[in-house]
Amino acid sequence: MIGQRDLIQNVLIGILCGGNLLLEGMPGLGKTRLVSTISRVVGLSFKRIQFTPDLMPSDITGTNMIEQKDGTMSFRFEEGPIFAGLILADEINRATPKTQAALLEAMQEHTVTIGKVSHKLPEPFFVLATENPIETEGTFPLPEAQLDRFFMKLIVNRPSKQELKEILLLNEKEKEEKASSVLTGEDLLKAREWIKKMPVSEAVMDFLLNIIEETGTDSNLTYGAGPRGAESLLRGAKALAFLEGRYNVSFDDVEKMALPVLRHRIGLKYDAISEGKTEDSILLDILRKLRQSDN
Repeated sequence: MIGQRDLIQNVLIGILCGGNLLLEGMPGLGKTRLVSTISRVVGLSFKRIQFTPDLMPSDITGTNMIEQKDGTMSFRFEEGPIFAGLILADEINRATPKTQAALLEAMQEHTVTIGKVSHKLPEPFFVLATENPIETEGTFPLPEAQLDRFFMKLIVNRPSKQELKEILLLNEKEKEEKASSVLTGEDLLKAREWIKKMPVSEAVMDFLLNIIEETGTDSNLTYGAGPRGAESLLRGAKALAFLEGRYNVSFDDVEKMALPVLRHRIGLKYDAISEGKTEDSILLDILRKLRQSDN
């Protein structure tokens, strides 16, 4: 991957925390390439699901098949592509809300229920979904309940002129270099336990809680982040400190994680939208306000 260092770091943080990730950006910016590369690096089984308007829920989860053996009829469950360690839900917002909802149980409980039978998904299990900006023709908005199940929403920006030049030169090479596995699923589960045990000072915890509280009272927002947002922000800050080789969580860790963790968990009022405000600008204002109050 050329450039996108912050994006790559945040994807690794999401993987370490066991969270599902939503990557938003225009087509052709390398979202699919990033996810497939991550699957090789972490040594997990990988499945790609291309979301289209005619995709059905059973195309994702699988279905019961009728089979005949020794003169008797029975049902056999045929697993869908959701049964893998790392799922790339490509262009998730091109499918209908009914099909998008088929991922809800898998993302939260790591199970798939067909009829009265629940089937366990492999561990570790992650969904990395890509979406085109909602202004793009032929897309459906993701339900708020589904958005909240994404640990982070990451914005994939266009490459700079120099980065674009490096990409073109790399693509001209005769042989593409492939990423190799550097850790296993068991390593990820161990790292997740270490991150959970990382201590957090009372001052940093209060700062984090103040951010969540401000999102619930800000006059520009119809709703703010809830308990799941607070939990995700804490886990993300711990994972960032872990990646940087530190044994404590700092105020900066919380600030760096605030935008990717909370931007999809707050709702703008119409007046704020008409004034040109965005979720990111509101969160930056909240962080600036809290820093000034601390000083």
